[in-house]
Amino acid sequence: MLNEREIESCYLGQFIPVHYHHNMLMDQNRMNAFQAAIAHVVRPGMKVLELGGGTGVLSYFAAQQADKVYCVEFNPDLVREARRFLAMNPNGHKVDVIHADAFDYLPPEPVDIVICEMIHVAMLREKQVAVIEAFKQRYLARFGAPLPIFMPEAVVMAVQPLQQEYSFHGFHAPIVQFQDTSVAYPGTVELAAPAVYSVLDFAEPGDGLIAWSGSFTVAQDGRLNALRFVTKNVLSIVVERGTTIDWLNHYMTLPLARPLDVVAGDVVHVAFQYRAGASIPSLQAALRATLALDEACTAQAASARTLEPA
Repeated sequence: MLNEREIESCYLGQFIPVHYHHNMLMDQNRMNAFQAAIAHVVRPGMKVLELGGGTGVLSYFAAQQADKVYCVEFNPDLVREARRFLAMNPNGHKVDVIHADAFDYLPPEPVDIVICEMIHVAMLREKQVAVIEAFKQRYLARFGAPLPIFMPEAVVMAVQPLQQEYSFHGFHAPIVQFQDTSVAYPGTVELAAPAVYSVLDFAEPGDGLIAWSGSFTVAQDGRLNALRFVTKNVLSIVVERGTTIDWLNHYMTLPLARPLDVVAGDVVHVAFQYRAGASIPSLQAALRATLALDEACTAQAASARTLEPA
């Protein structure tokens, strides 16, 4: 029988289907970014831990330089896949594929690098933040400081107001959409520039609560009916060049329950709050977008009611 956390994991991303991992191997943006970042960070003599190894490809990249790689995977189907694939590849013998829960596992020795790619747009669904925080506590208790270098080192998240087309052959359906960042979608109109709402530094403590309240000045007339969420993973900081090696997730576009008709110059206030690893509907339920004029009128009416004689 699965315990409560294992059941939750099945729903929230820990046990995503094997074929999804195969599709990730074909994602050139992801593969290129991680290969470059791992080649930059991992040096001969290092020991590397990967939490949530999937097919083992990131551990394979690390094994080309590292002396030893511990690859932890909870899904038994993927454990078999990773072991099979690594046996076919150069330096695959350096990788120890371990069937264990990343929430609980500690390597038998200190490591230099920890790779963890349990990443979803806006840090939803998958347990990246919780896994890293739990690992840091266990690692410090067992081995003491310093902590290893984490990959990604940080995540930068932004939000952007949109007018989004939701007609599918005449069928109106406001759905969650994931869009390739390199493609211009004719049904998507950007109503304002994106605003950064959170920066997570995995070397620093974090409780997983993500909350934001901010305003946008609308750039063109339209119907604000969706918010785009942008997630940039800073895989490695290249100090000597003053640059970073990044991986940008697909955009996630969430429909608003109450669309707003806006004109250029309008100020729209947006607010939301959610926990890293939570479901997409939990964020949708928290989304609020209001015109500044409406807020001012509401405040004025409330003030007037307060001043009315009893």
